[in-house]
Amino acid sequence: MRLIRGLTNLTTLSRREASPLASGCVATIGNFDGVHIGHRTILEQVKEKASSLGLPSVVMVFEPQPREFFQGAEAPPRLMSFRQKFEALTAAGIDYVLCLHFNGRFRRLTSREFIDTVLVNGLGVRHLVVGDDFRFGCDRTGDFMLLREAGESLGFTVENTRTVTIGGERVSSTRIRERLKADRLDEAEELLGHPYRIRGRVVYGRQLGREIGAPTANILLKRMAPLQGVYVVSTTLDDGSVYDGVANIGLRPTVDGKQPALEVHLFDFAGTLYGRHIDVVFRHGLRNEIKFGSVDALKEQIARDFSDARAWIANNGSTRLAH
Repeated sequence: MRLIRGLTNLTTLSRREASPLASGCVATIGNFDGVHIGHRTILEQVKEKASSLGLPSVVMVFEPQPREFFQGAEAPPRLMSFRQKFEALTAAGIDYVLCLHFNGRFRRLTSREFIDTVLVNGLGVRHLVVGDDFRFGCDRTGDFMLLREAGESLGFTVENTRTVTIGGERVSSTRIRERLKADRLDEAEELLGHPYRIRGRVVYGRQLGREIGAPTANILLKRMAPLQGVYVVSTTLDDGSVYDGVANIGLRPTVDGKQPALEVHLFDFAGTLYGRHIDVVFRHGLRNEIKFGSVDALKEQIARDFSDARAWIANNGSTRLAH
């Protein structure tokens, strides 16, 4: 898997005679937030066509996501970071991820300019897989039919994405966010194809966990996550060891209230976590995030959270692995 950032790097790479992209590619376009089971069906569709044509597979994504550009803080929370998305697309076997910066200049591209500049001159696309509801271009005239018409004259074909449904509804990132917000973790897991997780690098925190006997791993979030509250979690460290614990995700109103963060308390762990990358899986919701009248009241509640989490783990099984 290779990451290509920006049109300039794409054009440079695709014009090299020895480049795998010199002969074109099979591509798809989207946010791919969560890389859920619906997305993975599309990725298989792309890989199958790429294999049959002997071409590389490409996923085109945008940073920031278009809704984040237009809506700012009002945009829906992400299901995963860009790093997680890249790792998931890599695991799915995609050859290239093209990440285009969605800015004022890019949003002014007309639908025809997008086709000519990005798809044809940039990617040299030979086959494109997109949903029949896909829209693009500053004029919003870009749609599935325009792509097909353009492809007939410019030398590429266009195919509709396969749809995956569960319970009579299409699997989508929006649907998963709704399930997570309602703490229906099992349903979200079914749609994702795996338990909901957040990965990140541990930063220095307020060290409240040390005062109550449990090391704390703090991960700052750029945006609010679809989950908020206190959860039983399973945390995998970068050495492969796994620990049960409790996590608070949100604004930490008692001690902070400004920067969204994931704060993880690990059970039975001794060592330094700062700078390490961890993977946090959310197993069960304990309570909503609330503001306490004092730090002492918060500590008392955290102790109760630990007790409740240990009781839940005793009844539902530990994920702790010997290391």
